[in-house]
Amino acid sequence: MDKSQVEITGDNHFSASIRTPLRTDAFEKSDEEKIINIQHHFKMIMEEMGLDLTDDSLSGTPYRVAKMYVKELFYGLNPVNKPKLSTFENKYGYQKMLVEQNINIDSACEHHFLPIVGHAHVAYVPKDKVIGLSKINRLVDYYARRPQVQERLVLQILNDLQNILDTRDVIVSVTAKHLYVSSRGIKDQSSFTTTLEYGGCFSDSDTRNEFLKIIGQERLH
Repeated sequence: MDKSQVEITGDNHFSASIRTPLRTDAFEKSDEEKIINIQHHFKMIMEEMGLDLTDDSLSGTPYRVAKMYVKELFYGLNPVNKPKLSTFENKYGYQKMLVEQNINIDSACEHHFLPIVGHAHVAYVPKDKVIGLSKINRLVDYYARRPQVQERLVLQILNDLQNILDTRDVIVSVTAKHLYVSSRGIKDQSSFTTTLEYGGCFSDSDTRNEFLKIIGQERLH
């Protein structure tokens, strides 16, 4: 891919698959090995930029960045870190919409490795199964903590919840600010991006609008 193609791809939210693109050997190395290697390479990046790593303030930066990448920002790449999502029998027979709102999104754009920050709103209509509310938050965070494309993020959350809850009646909305838009290129400080994916009863416009009204009201407070 030449430089012009790189620029075009990098400015579009393009994703070829719902799966995060990973190499087959992605998890053959331990986290500790990855931290050592990333530390080495990030040190080289800093040196190429002309920074003096003998300075007390900078000397520990390569290690801090490497640890942050592996253990914090991108821990969602490794399936061993996926939260356990136990479901429970819907003993109350609750069959109305259940909405979990304003779930924090802290992710990173896979085209520039700059932050994507915002909120997710998730709803489902229970059938035989329900899930603990905090588990939805954990699932959102797990998929957000990887280099991402926002369109893929909502699909990954949606598909996983549909499979776990054994129902198509799930809707996911993500509204986020992309720092690569605000800090480079057009440098637009005020825009944000909203993505929406749904299935089952949410394909009906009245049901979908009920969800949108609920999260819209919440944003006014």
